[in-house]
Amino acid sequence: MKILILSLTVGGGHNSAAKALQEYFISAGAECETLDTFGYISPAFADSLNKSYVFVAGRMGKAFGLGYHTAEKRKPVQIAEKTPAQITGTPLAKELLRYIDTYQPDVILFTHCFAGIVLHLLKNEERISVPTVGILTDFVFHPYWEDCTANDYVVIPSADLCQQAHRKGFSDSQLLPFGIPIAPKFAESMPKDEARKALGLHPDGATVLLMGGSMGHGKMSDSVAALDSLPLGENYQIIVVCGSNKKMYEEISAMQTVHRVLVLGFANNVDVLMDAADVIVTKPGGLTTSEALAKRLPMVIVNPIPGQESRNTEFLLNSGTAVATNDMCGAEELVYRLLSSPARRTAMHTCIDSLRRPNSTAAICEFVMNLKK
Repeated sequence: MKILILSLTVGGGHNSAAKALQEYFISAGAECETLDTFGYISPAFADSLNKSYVFVAGRMGKAFGLGYHTAEKRKPVQIAEKTPAQITGTPLAKELLRYIDTYQPDVILFTHCFAGIVLHLLKNEERISVPTVGILTDFVFHPYWEDCTANDYVVIPSADLCQQAHRKGFSDSQLLPFGIPIAPKFAESMPKDEARKALGLHPDGATVLLMGGSMGHGKMSDSVAALDSLPLGENYQIIVVCGSNKKMYEEISAMQTVHRVLVLGFANNVDVLMDAADVIVTKPGGLTTSEALAKRLPMVIVNPIPGQESRNTEFLLNSGTAVATNDMCGAEELVYRLLSSPARRTAMHTCIDSLRRPNSTAAICEFVMNLKK
């Protein structure tokens, strides 16, 4: 079986989801390729788009949020039976069709709605007939998903998003509540004391995991100082993941702290770090929060990028799986409340268990591989 996954390099989540799916497909004996859709059609445009996203989302969050919310509230417009987004995608469809005709996939998946818009056009023009499956990588339907409803299926993080899907124009028969695809290793677990020993930490110490996203967003050094001040016992410890932010890594590594602080750059053992932790302090990216849910970790949400991360925050708060900081209540206060209240953590674990999808990638891949049977 041949599978094509269409992704976009805009942030890290779309490619991370595509990678998890591709690795599983290959391990199951399928042939699978992942294509950066815009990178294939126009490498220069793709590079410019990604750099613009990183700059605007990281340094101009309010402007990014305003643009996102404006797109959410825009009124539907059609010109010659196509929306503006579909008209923009028309010339891209011709280029992508060349690749599809050459590769000849049995199924096409996409992890970004812009790729889905191009497939929507090809479906409507009957240029492709193979099944197409969209994958949400956040706990929300982004603007423009309504422009790709001709695709056969869409994987959603939870059945709670069905109402959103209906508003976008999808039917129940198209919806697959399998969850956001994450690496299969997050479906496995290690006892906390063993995970802590493996990391060189105290096996019985209350442990907080602080993550700033792949780019190390936020004033993490201030967060470390605040968390370090908590009176949670002499064995209390903090794990900090700075991502690709080398300056932040060096700054935190040089800090004088009361409690043990394990500082890491880009970590490839996040599953073990989550096993070791009691609570995670994190930005609300779709992949990271899905991994935390899989590991049954109560979340303290910090620094959401206005837009999809704001929507993720709303969803997780309303699901009872997370708490969020604000101007009057910092991460350290919320961490202290959670670590001082086993009953509250137990209540959050109950909510987490209703939402977590640790085997999401397996469920998606098995469904897709059965489409040809």
